[in-house]
Amino acid sequence: MGGRGLEAKGWRRGLLVAVLLGLPAVAGAAPEPDEDAAAEADQPLEVSGDDDALDGAVAQAMPGGSQGPVMGAPEQVTEPGAPVPDAAVPGKKKKKDTGPKADTLGEAPDEADKVDDKGGPEQRIRVFGRVFARAAADERQKYERDLGIESARVGVAASLSNLEAEVSADLASKTILKDAFVRLADDNKRVRLYAGRFKSPFLQRSQESAWRLPIQERGLVEDYLTETNALGGRRLGLMGELRLKDAWGLKLSAGLFEGGEDATGKRLSEDGSARLSIRPFKFLTLGTSTYLTQVIDGTKQYATAADAELTLWGLSLTGEAAAGRLALGPFRSQSVLAYWTVPVGREGWAVQPMVGAEALQLQGGIQAQGHSVTGGFNVLLADSFKAQLQAERALRPGDVAPALELSVQLATRFR
Repeated sequence: MGGRGLEAKGWRRGLLVAVLLGLPAVAGAAPEPDEDAAAEADQPLEVSGDDDALDGAVAQAMPGGSQGPVMGAPEQVTEPGAPVPDAAVPGKKKKKDTGPKADTLGEAPDEADKVDDKGGPEQRIRVFGRVFARAAADERQKYERDLGIESARVGVAASLSNLEAEVSADLASKTILKDAFVRLADDNKRVRLYAGRFKSPFLQRSQESAWRLPIQERGLVEDYLTETNALGGRRLGLMGELRLKDAWGLKLSAGLFEGGEDATGKRLSEDGSARLSIRPFKFLTLGTSTYLTQVIDGTKQYATAADAELTLWGLSLTGEAAAGRLALGPFRSQSVLAYWTVPVGREGWAVQPMVGAEALQLQGGIQAQGHSVTGGFNVLLADSFKAQLQAERALRPGDVAPALELSVQLATRFR
């Protein structure tokens, strides 16, 4: 009885090995027949009762790495020569996007054009945001320390082949809604139409993203023209745009925007604004812009500006001059800003020293002047974080004497 049990056990093991020996023919192409192999096949299969010998036979029967991928895996390869998907390769991870973040269309219209040049946005729907925390000590307030959230922006942008939409809000601002517009464009992105609330095309510094600017605020001139006298800024309106990349990157924007309010709070007629810029060289951009109030009822206040930007070897130099008429009379202004971005290490760190100066002359019934000198040092990390230290000595309209302001700002953003 014991001999018959061993014989049955050996027969079953022999059958198992014979089945396993047929697996390579299923997994890949069968090899050419060999005379010696055929002779061995005619001999009866002998399997000893040793378990180690059985394990060795099973190991030889299983397909090796040179026999191709195993059929039936989750990422099945239908052809022996087809590449294996990344998910099927252990340890291989999808590469992360480590490139610079593109500014939103509403925040920096010119910077957002670079996305169009690369063939369109990477994401159809994108959630973005940023936070600026600022601490300042101003001589005008006897250096009383002031700490707060300067900006807390959050928004959503949606992109299709010919249509883009963006909505953003600033939770730290009195006017919570910032941008809410749609942009319709042709296939080549040469002709575009904007409708909604967005930046009017006036002043080069206004078109810059607050994140890209090396200074913490936009400066004395932009603040006086836009905030105090309501020339430019974000408005509800309709704007057309023409962009010709082959003609020195020519870009022409013009539109009608909601007018301001008079002393009694009554809404005035629509304002008009336009901007033209060209890029004759990769390192040089030239532009001019204008803003006209109450274009339908007769313009009473207006401003025209010319600007230039030079970027070379990490050094950026911008200058802008403006002139026009405000409620107090004619004015002129000059602004210049220089900064140098120096990469440090391989982790995306960079340092950025900066210096700037501005001047404003009011020539109406009230003779007044304004001027400022600004210097600072910024530390940047991978286009997602920055720390800014800044000192400004300025005589703003309404000040009796120049005053010094020291400030530190920490900022971060996501997309």
